[in-house]
Amino acid sequence: MASDLSFVDFIVDQVKDAGQIVSKKMFGEYAIYCNGKIVALVCDNRLF
Repeated sequence: MASDLSFVDFIVDQVKDAGQIVSKKMFGEYAIYCNGKIVALVCDNRLF
C-alpha cells in the first residue's frame, strides 16, 4: 500500500520550521529532506 500525498504534506507542514523541508518520491514511497539531507521516510502512511 502506497502512502497518501496528503499525509506526506501534513508531515512536511508540521516540521516546516526546522529548515528547508521537501519531500521526494523514492522507491514508491517518500523521503523527507531537511536542508538537502534525508531525515525521515514515509512508508505505508507511517513516519520513520
